[in-house]
Amino acid sequence: MTESLTRFELPQSAIPTRWYNIQADLPRPLPVVLHPGTKSPVTSDDLGVLFPQEIINQEVSRERFIEIPEEVREIYKLWRPTPLMRARRLEKAIGTTAKIYYKYEGVSPSGSHKLNTAIPQAFYNKQAGVVGVTTETGAGQWGTALSQACNFFNLECYVFMVKVSFVQKPYRRAIIQSFGANVTASPSDKTEAGRAILAQDPDSTGSLGIAISEAVEMAAKSGGKYKYALGSVLNHVLMHQSIIGQEAMLQLDRAGDSPDIVVGCVGGGSNFAGIAVPYLRDKIVHGRNVRVVAVEPAACPTLTRGVYAYDYGDTAGMAPMVKMHTLGAKFIPPPVHAGGLRYHGVGSVISELYDQKLIEAYSVPQLEVFKSAVTFLRAEGIVPAPEAGHAVAQVIREAIRAKEEGTSPVILFNLCGHGHFDMTAYDAYFRGELTDYAYPQAAIEAALAELPEVNI
Repeated sequence: MTESLTRFELPQSAIPTRWYNIQADLPRPLPVVLHPGTKSPVTSDDLGVLFPQEIINQEVSRERFIEIPEEVREIYKLWRPTPLMRARRLEKAIGTTAKIYYKYEGVSPSGSHKLNTAIPQAFYNKQAGVVGVTTETGAGQWGTALSQACNFFNLECYVFMVKVSFVQKPYRRAIIQSFGANVTASPSDKTEAGRAILAQDPDSTGSLGIAISEAVEMAAKSGGKYKYALGSVLNHVLMHQSIIGQEAMLQLDRAGDSPDIVVGCVGGGSNFAGIAVPYLRDKIVHGRNVRVVAVEPAACPTLTRGVYAYDYGDTAGMAPMVKMHTLGAKFIPPPVHAGGLRYHGVGSVISELYDQKLIEAYSVPQLEVFKSAVTFLRAEGIVPAPEAGHAVAQVIREAIRAKEEGTSPVILFNLCGHGHFDMTAYDAYFRGELTDYAYPQAAIEAALAELPEVNI
């Protein structure tokens, strides 16, 4: 029967009841997080300025599994479990001997995987009694998800949107505002951090690092009225996404397959972690032979060309310092259309996995991304978000290699969101206006030269 099936579904009763925390199974623990001012290990009180206590507990926890609150699972039922699809038409289009499966997170109300963590973060902030939350967004997927989650829990939401995306993606901005959130192009004149950037560069196109600075400043100066929420990078965020891979395991069992290669695009690391960490547990604990592949833009090559070092999480140096693969907090990426992958660093968990050689990393240029995304959409009928297009590009690389080598691997990837709000990018691609951009090594070295000195 599975020989002809394309879509593999699960009942709502199969929605995971626990998040998986890979910190419990890492061969060595994550490096400590440092206070940006003192450069000493952060305390719970330090983090309490920005986050509610339950989020702090999850951030530092080394428990293997953490229960998902019933209130969160009830909202998850709006779209979970998400489908697992066999990409039979793509396989035929590229003539591969591989089997290709994708977990499709674009069916969520926000159109991406981001709602998987936005819901619990809004829930815990509501429990803590705050008025609202502040955040940043790049491509707008995180801002969309958090505005929806805050609407569900009657919380105020303030979103600093990277200016280039604010201009490129007006409908993303509109949907965030439709859920009642306040959206500001970053850098802005609403914060000291934003005003300082504008004083240096009035035409700054912005970055996630700058937008984080503005959101963190607003929360930190609110006297506890607002907390800060982040859509990627941090441990608790990546853990919330583990439901993706947990569901995929059950669905692939139904398909009678098991992946040889797991692929996800990487910015801060959330959707990649979501599909990958349950399989990495099998690799670490049970010695399973599975390749886990991270894919990033050639224009923001954090894993493939960055360094593993302590760095600030934001441009202004207000957020905690984390040891991560980084291009430097002062790094300003070019305005490529994969706005969600333009962060200067990668989450500590992903960085540690890469440093321990448990995952591989590759970069893909923008034109290959869109060429691959168009191949996918014409075969499968789904428009990938530009971010997800990076995973598609790597999958096609792997599938073509399999044909050349005469192998038949099972490839699983996370199609983390649809591109319905990214059609200006596709339009620019079809008109020949997009270009490839490999970030100059001299510019990377200049940003890395400003890494903070840490004696630990």
